[in-house]
Amino acid sequence: MPPLALFMITLGITLGTLMVTSANHWLTAWLGLELNMISIIPMIAKQKHLRSTESATKYLLTQAAASALLLFSSTLNAWQTGSWDITQLNETSSLLMIPALAMKMGAAPVHLWLPEVLQGSTLTTALLITTWQKIAPITLLYMMSNHAQSNITLLIGLLSILIGGWGGINQTQLRKMMAYSSIAHLGWTITAISIMPNIALLNIIIYMTMSTPFFLLLTTTSSKTLQTMTTQWSHSPTTAMVLTLLLLSMAGLPPLTGFTPKLLILDNLVAHKLTIMATTMALLSLLSLVFYLRTTYLLTSTAPPTTTQTTLMWRLKPYHNQFTASLTPIALFNITILPTLMM
Repeated sequence: MPPLALFMITLGITLGTLMVTSANHWLTAWLGLELNMISIIPMIAKQKHLRSTESATKYLLTQAAASALLLFSSTLNAWQTGSWDITQLNETSSLLMIPALAMKMGAAPVHLWLPEVLQGSTLTTALLITTWQKIAPITLLYMMSNHAQSNITLLIGLLSILIGGWGGINQTQLRKMMAYSSIAHLGWTITAISIMPNIALLNIIIYMTMSTPFFLLLTTTSSKTLQTMTTQWSHSPTTAMVLTLLLLSMAGLPPLTGFTPKLLILDNLVAHKLTIMATTMALLSLLSLVFYLRTTYLLTSTAPPTTTQTTLMWRLKPYHNQFTASLTPIALFNITILPTLMM
């Protein structure tokens, strides 16, 4: 991609997100979301094959539909209340706005576009879609959390945790597996957004700090399937160890960082007398644990003295150990924050 085009795309994505996060007016937020969407489509379609074109088309259609629903909801709210303020939503507009933002993020039950778009994108673009592109919709949900219908958010969150765990079990492609992982983590965030918005924000921030080094390490080693994960230890033991710890942290196993927001969310749900909901969420999270542990088994099953089960893939590109070393502090953050909080 030409440097000027890359600069314009990066500028558009950054400005679009900043417009949404600093907006008080629904039209300003809508313009920021549109700028964000238009800027990332060339990154999805930059590969010269049909799969990337199909992914860009699916992303455009779903995001345009979500933007239209968002604009209709905000217009209806302005007609009924006389205000375009994001924090002033009536019940009808809130019922329409939450599914629109859920479609923007890729939460269930309007999630079908996310695994397909990620599968047709590069690992770098998949990282942007699962992290940076979530910031604007999450910010809008956070700003309207006082007016969000708790029944709707709890239902969408529970469905996202279920579908994210169930869909990821059957995947052998790492990008699709991470797409369903993103859906499951969004479920935890949306569940908490109307009851404890600060903890929901903490949950999505911690997920972004976990998935960023994971995707960067996959990009470095060109790993795209579970089969290539079996060669990681012979290729780079450091990378295999860091990936293992990141996966276990995303699974939410104590004492790693990923357990922190889950513990806080479950504790607050029980405090709000939603014990059955908390129990159901904890049980459904075991579905996600299955494919996380399967991937970590593939990473560690080839450690010495066990012999490698798969020949080294020719498409694995050599990389500098300095890059892996630079990601180590980020990975350590995902390992040590929970013991630090306990202290």
